[in-house]
Amino acid sequence: MSRLVATAIVAVAAAAAAVVASAEPPAGAAGCSGCHPASPRVTSTVPRLAGIDRAVIVRAMQDFRSGQRAATVMDRIAKGFTDDESQAIAAWFATQK
Repeated sequence: MSRLVATAIVAVAAAAAAVVASAEPPAGAAGCSGCHPASPRVTSTVPRLAGIDRAVIVRAMQDFRSGQRAATVMDRIAKGFTDDESQAIAAWFATQK
């Protein structure tokens, strides 16, 4: 019985992840593709955001916003997002492939 429950939990979690991964991006996330490549086949000095851990993206945004991380434009862009918006954008990119 417990094996069946564990299998069902894994299946539900996988289905939920697929729904999140295919969901429309939150406000502000679409603008990131102006600099951050969406395709893994693109070579760029600007990192691809898809699949990066949510906490890593949130921390980078906080560091850009506070000036702790050097930037050419990201410091100004990051200041335009609230903490909640940064969290939502980071969570969405983390689920992308």
